Amino acid sequence: MRLTLDEYSKHFKMSKEMINSKLRAKKLNYIIEDGVTYIIVTRSSLDKEKREAIHKEKKEQTQEAKQQDKEVKQMPQKPKTTVAMVLSLYQKENQQLKEKIIQLEAKIDKLIDDKEQMLRDEMNKIEQVYSKKDEQLKNILELMNRQLLTQNSQTIHDVDTVVDTKISKKEKKTEDEIVELKEYLKRLDLEPYQRKIIKKRFLAVYDKDVRIIKQNGKLYLNFSKYDYSDLLEY
Repeated sequence: MRLTLDEYSKHFKMSKEMINSKLRAKKLNYIIEDGVTYIIVTRSSLDKEKREAIHKEKKEQTQEAKQQDKEVKQMPQKPKTTVAMVLSLYQKENQQLKEKIIQLEAKIDKLIDDKEQMLRDEMNKIEQVYSKKDEQLKNILELMNRQLLTQNSQTIHDVDTVVDTKISKKEKKTEDEIVELKEYLKRLDLEPYQRKIIKKRFLAVYDKDVRIIKQNGKLYLNFSKYDYSDLLEY
């Protein structure tokens, strides 16, 4: 009968260290099969109870091993991998990769479209800003042009008025002296509302403008010393 180290230790109540010591001292017969050490025990060296216990244990171990083999056989076996299965798996993975690539391309296209739309929106904003600036500049130029035309028209009108009135030598001589504003305005070929505008203009600045003389509540002009063209415009 042969026993493993565990079996020998269990039945003979001996530690594995002592058993290994006896094996090294060759006090026990043993064999080695498939890397497992078996101790040879003669039946005569065992009493009846130990023989029965060992036999019972061996029987239980054999039955347990058979039961395990049976359970292993009953377990569903994995199908063997074939070339067709490998190809099918690769095709499935390839299809999944293609679908992911399509999804990524769609996301990239969307991002590009969104970026292009943002650029277009920015360009439109910039164009609108420049368009407003151009419109403002155009309005300023038109206003300046109108002002220049108005000034030219007033200058021409003043020249025509001077020619048409044909101021006499006496009046020219009077202009070289101090003259009352009201009297001077009467001599000019003006509409009543124009006289009022010029008079209001003089009244608004007489206390700040040294060119205007005020005496006894009346305003006087000294053409021999000052130029009043800026206040007499109409």
